[in-house]
Amino acid sequence: MSGHGEQDAARRGFDVADAVPLLLDQQGVVTNWTNPAEQLLGYTATEAVGGKLADLLTAGNAQRVPDLLGRCRAGDDWAGLMTARHRDGHPVPAMVRVLRAVKPQGRSALLVLLSELADSPGWDMSRTVLEQMVSGSAVGFAIVDTDLRYVWSNSALEQFGGGPARRRLGLRFADVQPGLDPGPVEARMRHVLETGESVTGFEHVGRARSAPLRETAHMMSFTRLDDDRGRPMGVCYSVVDITDRHRARRRLALLDRAGRNIGRTLDVMRTAQELADVAVPELADFVVVDLLETVLRGAELPSGPLTEEDGAPLRRAGHRSAYEDLPRTVRDVGTPVVYLPGSPPLRCLATGRSWRQEQLDPLALGWTESAPGRPETTFLELGLQSVMIVPIRARGVTLGLTGFFRRRKDPFREDDLSLAEDLVSRAAVCVDNARRYTRERDAALALQRSLLPRRLPEQDAVEVAACYRPADELTGLGGDWYDLIPLPGARVALIVGEVPGHGIDAAAAMGRLRTAVRTLAALDLPPEEVLAHLDDLVARSAREEGSDPVGTYGQAMGSGCLYVVYDPADGRCAMASAGHPAPALVSPDGTVGFVELPAGPPLGVGGPPFETKESSLPEGSTLALHTDGLLTDTVTGSTAGGQDRLRQALQGAAPPLETLCRTVMDSLVPTRPYDDVALLLARTRLLDAGRVAFWDLPTDPAAVAEARRTATRQLGRWGLDELVFTTELIVSELVTNAIRYATGPVRLRLIRERALVCEVYDGGATTPHLRHPRAMDEGGRGLLLVSQLAQQWGTRFVPDGKVIWAEQSLTGPDDTPFG
Repeated sequence: MSGHGEQDAARRGFDVADAVPLLLDQQGVVTNWTNPAEQLLGYTATEAVGGKLADLLTAGNAQRVPDLLGRCRAGDDWAGLMTARHRDGHPVPAMVRVLRAVKPQGRSALLVLLSELADSPGWDMSRTVLEQMVSGSAVGFAIVDTDLRYVWSNSALEQFGGGPARRRLGLRFADVQPGLDPGPVEARMRHVLETGESVTGFEHVGRARSAPLRETAHMMSFTRLDDDRGRPMGVCYSVVDITDRHRARRRLALLDRAGRNIGRTLDVMRTAQELADVAVPELADFVVVDLLETVLRGAELPSGPLTEEDGAPLRRAGHRSAYEDLPRTVRDVGTPVVYLPGSPPLRCLATGRSWRQEQLDPLALGWTESAPGRPETTFLELGLQSVMIVPIRARGVTLGLTGFFRRRKDPFREDDLSLAEDLVSRAAVCVDNARRYTRERDAALALQRSLLPRRLPEQDAVEVAACYRPADELTGLGGDWYDLIPLPGARVALIVGEVPGHGIDAAAAMGRLRTAVRTLAALDLPPEEVLAHLDDLVARSAREEGSDPVGTYGQAMGSGCLYVVYDPADGRCAMASAGHPAPALVSPDGTVGFVELPAGPPLGVGGPPFETKESSLPEGSTLALHTDGLLTDTVTGSTAGGQDRLRQALQGAAPPLETLCRTVMDSLVPTRPYDDVALLLARTRLLDAGRVAFWDLPTDPAAVAEARRTATRQLGRWGLDELVFTTELIVSELVTNAIRYATGPVRLRLIRERALVCEVYDGGATTPHLRHPRAMDEGGRGLLLVSQLAQQWGTRFVPDGKVIWAEQSLTGPDDTPFG
């Protein structure tokens, strides 16, 4: 080959000094063989000359030879990788170059240059090939010296800004890209220069000169360049624009964060605020969420978009700003928001479609009516430049709208609107779920509150206060309840109960149970008998409901109930429990204890009989009847230590009961507890001795007249002369029956409370019955007469006998009190 041929070969990628030459004729037959060829392939000249090139290659490569020879005969050179076959059979990978050659006689030949690959990574590239590869690449390349100043860059780097390559020479990264933070980039360049370790996959986010209004992301890799002696000459780095991938990743991260942070509760307002919190600052500088007032109330909504004429009132449900002063006229959460007719928000509500504007009119006024005392503000004054309005729609219903605003970021683009719609659509389902739950919870709460006493009846036996706190939105309402029932003889019944489970079923079961207790209380039975009848009712009804697990009384299975009867005439208190915590007792001096009450089984489950605990309470004692939710620790959910916490809350209790009740509830129970909590406080009173009079009577019919005279004198002292005649008749009939039919001692007692009560005690166990005598009967009219004269009458049994009582009102027909 001539010198020009060697230079050309070198420029095209071969080191001629290392290449093994062969000479072929036009048919690919070896005509010349060299010693380097023998060293490379093991064939001698005698064995190789006259053979074909294809015989020197492996089978797969031999098939390529005819096409290769045809191209070379047509005047084209060829270069590429092939695998030759050594004489001993092992493969020899080599770079092959085939050139046309002319012999001295003018005959054509083919020159073959073989370069063994061995440990070489591949084809050794010449500078020309490398320059073509790097300069024509779509990836940006640059080389900086040890002072981090540009000495070379390819044309692809110009797409990232900073001007052409010649303008970069001698400048640093910070000089050509002031919008990108140069610190992290140059720190990695220095690290590569100092350690020789390459850095790959470094992501850098900022605003390049080529797109100053748009945040861009780049992936950079850094490699140190060394001279022949291994000394660092500079750093070569590459850069690829990954903005689309970066934005897609941030979009997925935002949607993932929305899935985790939006809808964590079933509270409509909190869900709306969570939507605003998630969107700032990743998507917008300022976000407002406005919901229809009907949504906040949990009401049903018409399907389809609203019309501007509907005038549906909106209320600010959430907002979040990345800047403290943006905007200065923001409406507080919970306040009404009125948009002007024809404004984009109202159009979005009417059409159900989103709206986006890259550049707001800076001189345009806002879209809402100005609050009283506040001047109208333009978008320029607020600094708002770009906006998106996205309706909040779920299950075909419009719930409100969300406004996204940007101040200094690049304008909202179509992909931003798509992201906002995805974000709002996810939040809309959570808002609608919260709305539906609000409706159901309000219905259950209304049912439960309607079943609880709206106002405890007035009476003189105890000072009373009650608090009820429903469960939180995750567990739903329960069946806790309380009641106070006035009983004959100035007595009262205090009841607290709890139905297991949550929801409307538990509330309905509670209502049925409370009604049954009031019915049994009207029979004036002792506490243990009330609970026994209630237990039979629950068990029998549950059996009749059979397999229905949510039947009213099936739901009441396992309910707890505490029934207390207090008599202010003598301070006697009787109580019995059916699977319910014992009440706390605060003595008049402020010390707190708990009643040692026999623990009866829960209602309907069977077990030992109920027992009544009787005791005398000093005046001013406070009974704290409660459900077990009051004893539950708000952190661990355990009732362990609950009595100690309640004792501490009640210790030294002296304030009014209403204040004490709220204080105890607030100190022991969160705003939305896990379980319902009911607390009933009752501070005992004793009737003044002058309001109670009693006499022991002999079992002699003559004592009837004396009883009438004694009662008449007592009514005179009380100033109740208007009731003397009827009282004499009542006393005469009741005392006469007791002496005639009963055994043992007879006692007459008069109580002046809110009514005049006449009680006659005897030792008999038979119940008197009211009957209508025939015209010819001489007797049997006593109780009939009493029933007509008294406002109400009845019988109650005591451990050693019974009491027949009759009650008369202390007001006349015109509601004027006697005495």
